[in-house]
Amino acid sequence: MNLKLPLFILATATFLSAAVAAPAAPTITVHADQPGAKINPAMWGIFFEDINFGADGGLYAELVKNRGFEFPEPLMGWTKISPSKAQGEMSVREDVPFNAHNPHYVRLQSAGTAPFGLSNEGFRGMGVRQGEAYDFSAQVRAVDGAAILRVQLFGGDGALLDSVDLKNFSGDWQKVAATLHPKDTDAKARLVVLLEGKGMVDLDFISLFPENTWKHRPGGLRADMVQTLADLHPGFMRFPGGCIVEGSVLKYRYQWKKTLGPVADRELLFNRWNNEFLHRPTPDYYQSFGLGFFEFFQLCDDIGAQPLPILNCGMACQFNSSELCAIEDLQPYIQDALDLIEFANGAPSTVWGAKRAALGHPAPFNLKMLGVGNEQWGQQYIDRYAKFAAAIKAKYPDVQLVSAAGPEPADDRFKLAWSKLRELHADLIDEHCYAKPEWFYANTHRYDSYDRTGPKVFMGEYAAQSDYTVSVKNRNNLECALAEAAYLTGLERNADVVRMASYAPLFANTEAWQWTPDLIWVDSLNVKLTPNYYVQQLFSCNRGDAVLPVAIAGLENASSLYASAVLDDPAGEVILKVVNPGSAARDVNIKLAGVSLAGSSAKVITLSGGNLSDVNTMGQPGKVVPVESNLGIANAAVTHNFPPRSVTVLRVKK
Repeated sequence: MNLKLPLFILATATFLSAAVAAPAAPTITVHADQPGAKINPAMWGIFFEDINFGADGGLYAELVKNRGFEFPEPLMGWTKISPSKAQGEMSVREDVPFNAHNPHYVRLQSAGTAPFGLSNEGFRGMGVRQGEAYDFSAQVRAVDGAAILRVQLFGGDGALLDSVDLKNFSGDWQKVAATLHPKDTDAKARLVVLLEGKGMVDLDFISLFPENTWKHRPGGLRADMVQTLADLHPGFMRFPGGCIVEGSVLKYRYQWKKTLGPVADRELLFNRWNNEFLHRPTPDYYQSFGLGFFEFFQLCDDIGAQPLPILNCGMACQFNSSELCAIEDLQPYIQDALDLIEFANGAPSTVWGAKRAALGHPAPFNLKMLGVGNEQWGQQYIDRYAKFAAAIKAKYPDVQLVSAAGPEPADDRFKLAWSKLRELHADLIDEHCYAKPEWFYANTHRYDSYDRTGPKVFMGEYAAQSDYTVSVKNRNNLECALAEAAYLTGLERNADVVRMASYAPLFANTEAWQWTPDLIWVDSLNVKLTPNYYVQQLFSCNRGDAVLPVAIAGLENASSLYASAVLDDPAGEVILKVVNPGSAARDVNIKLAGVSLAGSSAKVITLSGGNLSDVNTMGQPGKVVPVESNLGIANAAVTHNFPPRSVTVLRVKK
């Protein structure tokens, strides 16, 4: 298996012999000749939700906020530009619109005494880079006169970065385009659109995209953010959420069919995270669906992840309204699920397969899994899940269904869900947990006693909280990352039960977040990878094919070391993962039973830090990063020194 980890620092591994007076080193024995449960190739994945400006203002590379003037406050994000000498008017109109689905547009009228127009602030500023190109486009209609449309980029300090003039507009809506080349890099740029000269024009769907998108797709995704996902080598991607699947009320639920087709046709939707927290209000948070279901499936293709879409099951978020669709009215929701499977897998000759092919992907997306509901609980969920399962399994028996076990990992809602879903022979049950690091350490053996013949587990949302859940004080620190690593050794040891796992949430904008901690932090120009990200990467990029039994002997404290091991059969390697959360280095004897180590070699990857509170920041992104070294093994047994506060991966050649 190829290991692709950024920011490696090559070093030489040191192997120490125990001092004569020191207590005997503990021993980790890996039974390399006893491969057990097969590991799901899609075990380690990612969970995307449009929270923390994860889509608009994040993964979706559009730089203009409210480009179609469809926010409830149509000019939110826009500012009128009217110098003292200017004589002009700006109004929002709906008559004879460019697009009936999104009818609002802006009319600018200028007397020509001075430039007059409007400016867009972007998503907490527009990040632009010197030497790169940015594609401007808009729908324009001339109403009167022959004014010039001047398009400009200004830096956060007011410096002009580039300017271009457009003219000769017709009396019908037409798309105009230009390319801007900013002369400086600026994280807080803004776009200005002005009328120069006397005239009146209508403007709609004003857009600015970097040309450097992922795979250079026009109107595509932010390349650096997608690269962080590709570098995880995820086995699956769950999308589009999360609580936005449910909506605070059903009219705000996510409806996948409305996210297909031309982006100008996709109707704006209130984002559930807009007003969820009084302490973190985000009144400018809406979903444009420029990143829609086709783009999600395409992204899964790009990064080699199995798609795992989650659909609304007729229930709004139970933390909000708990609104229900009556059981007798559930059929449209079920039909949406059946149609989605056909959209993903159907031949181009089918109704929905033809729609996929028309969007540019005639080959199927090979959907194997589908989630019914997000984080629901109670008998009302069980009743609705049963209806979905019966209909889907009757037509698509091979599609694995993901069901919900509520928001907590052991409460009465959880117990009821497991009891009822086991009776329904559920495929995968989605467990969630946000808790202090202590919970993750205490639950490393959680799945040792799970029923091997019952439904399998999808650990769909987890993250250690340095303070408490939804606290603004939570940090992605080393302590949380180590606790998660210890927990993941327990998931890996029980890969016959735990078939999939993903950290949540995935992305957060440093200036527009609602929830912390998060795996990957971004601003308008940069990406910051957390210690938690590197833990996920260490497991995902060192997955292996089968679980190997591991025994740890000689520990004075059972919680002082955590370990799991797997066999990478094609590479001919044993992969051992060891977590040492303590403040002291540990000498540990390593034995691989059933194979000879003499004359072998190993690759060692270590993630560690000086303090449990260590975090990576935009200014210091490399404080906690993996360190890689190579090791030659001369003897049949090895004593390795595991640094304090560390997670270590050893890939040993058999």
